[in-house]
Amino acid sequence: MNKKICILSIDGGGIRGIIPATIIRYIEESIQERTGEARARISDYFDLMAGTSTGGILVCAYLVPAAGDPMRPRFTAEEALNLYKERGGDIFELSLWQKIRTAKGTLDEKYQADALEKALDEYFGETKLSQLLKPCLIPAYDIENRMGKFFTSYNADANTRNFLVKDVARATSAAPTYFETAHIRSMYGVSYALIDGGVFVNNPALCAYAEARTMKFESKGIDYPTAKDMLLLSLGTGEVKKPYAYKDAKDWGSISWIKPLIDIMMSGNSETVDYQLKQLYDTLPPESKTCYKRIQVDLSKTHADPDMDNAGGKNIAALEEAGKRWITDHLKELDDIVDLLIANSAPAQPPIA
Repeated sequence: MNKKICILSIDGGGIRGIIPATIIRYIEESIQERTGEARARISDYFDLMAGTSTGGILVCAYLVPAAGDPMRPRFTAEEALNLYKERGGDIFELSLWQKIRTAKGTLDEKYQADALEKALDEYFGETKLSQLLKPCLIPAYDIENRMGKFFTSYNADANTRNFLVKDVARATSAAPTYFETAHIRSMYGVSYALIDGGVFVNNPALCAYAEARTMKFESKGIDYPTAKDMLLLSLGTGEVKKPYAYKDAKDWGSISWIKPLIDIMMSGNSETVDYQLKQLYDTLPPESKTCYKRIQVDLSKTHADPDMDNAGGKNIAALEEAGKRWITDHLKELDDIVDLLIANSAPAQPPIA
């Protein structure tokens, strides 16, 4: 098989980001074991990463450079997962006063953003988008100009397109009703009012595909790749198809529709993108049909609560367990993905231990 452009895409889903983070940890550790390279990182094996909301935060964590070595990643996949395990409870903490003041998120955003912003500052500091190790695409939505805002690192060298990574992560995860709208500035000083990219592209895999079509990948010698030139791994954050009974929904007003509508919108977008990519890859020759992989965990078969803000210790453990269970039940599928990544994207010069 000819070398391909390797793309990683991660959906939005709040604390459920633990699930793809757990699967990516397994992939990274498997690569290290098979290559004998202890310093191998997930960023070494992908040419482009895309992430929405919690997926965008993970992408930033995988691509942010180390303080003492701007050519190597700062965090392992395990350390990226720990952002959720160690900080999730603080980020989604709901005090009694906050419950009263906001009427549980009805009158104002449900959570203060202080803990989230503190965690993003500690993980990403003053790193700029242009300094990320590989090209990335992270969406948010501009509510003032009514248009999608796509943060891309490969063309962010000009100040007009450059932002602090922590601000990008804050913008893509500014989920309506959960966190206050993000107000950030580019390095050029232009301000943007942004909300969670999940409102229009919760699954950014098709956007990543479209973006890759416009790019030159010099390390692979592939310019403007088409689907046959791409290996695309798309990770969901778990789902439960909760039914909404007609007898209940027929009389709902605007307040009652808020939570179900967010749920339907996010899962519906993710499913639509998956359908489109499956149809696209199904038109390719047999050797390329398997180069699109979608991983989605069915949470109805687990003990995990699918609410994107349930960051209690018990649910955090249950979400990680759901990821581990999926790995255990799909070892052959994951091992095949690891083999493809090593074959297609192994660094020309592996990092020296």
